[in-house]
Amino acid sequence: QVQLVESGGGLVQPGGSLRLSCAASGSIFRLNDMGWYRQAPGKERELVATITSGGSTNYADSVKGRFTISRDNAKNTVYLQMNSLKHEDTAVYYCYGDVRPYSSSSFTRKWGQGTQVTVSS
Repeated sequence: QVQLVESGGGLVQPGGSLRLSCAASGSIFRLNDMGWYRQAPGKERELVATITSGGSTNYADSVKGRFTISRDNAKNTVYLQMNSLKHEDTAVYYCYGDVRPYSSSSFTRKWGQGTQVTVSS
C-alpha cells in the first residue's frame, strides 16, 4: 500500500509565503512524476505544478514566478514553495505521485488527502 501525506497548509496574509510538503511511503519500487493540483470552492481542480524524477518542472501560468516545485528523491517527497500569495490562491491543494509499487509492473497515480491554504487579511 502506498500513501501520500501532505503537510504545511494554513492561513497566511496576502503577500506571504507557505511551503507544502508531500511524502510518499509504502512499497514503492519507482516514483515518476509528482506534482500539485488545487481546487477552490465552486471551481474545478486545476494543475499547479509538476516535476519529473529528473527534475524537469512545469507550472500553471497563474503561479509562474511565485511558486517553486522541488523534490527529494531519496525521501520520496515533493515540495511546493509558495511566495507572494494572493487571495485567488486560496484552495485545497492536492499532491500526487505516479507510483509503481513492488507488487505491480505498472504505474498508478496516487493522491494525497489535501491540505487547505487560505490567503486572507
